[in-house]
Amino acid sequence: MAEENPSILNHVSIAVSNVEKSLPFYDAVLGTVGAVRIMEHPGAVAYGKFFPEFWVHPEAFDGGQAETANGIHFSFNAVSKEQVQAFYDAAITNGGTDDGPPGPRPDYGEPYFGCFVKDPDGHKLEATFWDESLA
Repeated sequence: MAEENPSILNHVSIAVSNVEKSLPFYDAVLGTVGAVRIMEHPGAVAYGKFFPEFWVHPEAFDGGQAETANGIHFSFNAVSKEQVQAFYDAAITNGGTDDGPPGPRPDYGEPYFGCFVKDPDGHKLEATFWDESLA
C-alpha cells in the first residue's frame, strides 16, 4: 500500500496574462521552497516537488482574460524563517509586490511565521513556516 500524501489538495491552477513574464517569476519564487517545473504542456507549466501541484497557464478556462479572485490566496510550505525570507525576496526581485513582509503573525497562532506577496498579475501568494517548537 502506498504512503498517503499528507496534503488534502491534488493541485491548483491559475491563469496569467503574460506567461513569458510569469514563468521566470514562478521559477524563482517557487524554487525557494524546493519546487521545480515538473511538467510542461503547450500553454501550461506545472510546478511541484514530486508531482504537478501548481499549474500556471496563459488563459482563463472560459477563454477570457486572466483575473485574480478577491479573498483567494495560495500558501506554500517553508521549512524555516530564512526560506520565508528567500520566497519574499525572490518575489519582490522578480516583479512581485509586497502584501505583508516576513514576520510572525500571532493572530494566526504562535508558531506562524510567514509573508504575503502578489505575483505580476496580482494573485496573492504566501510562504508559511510553522515552528513546531512554539506549538
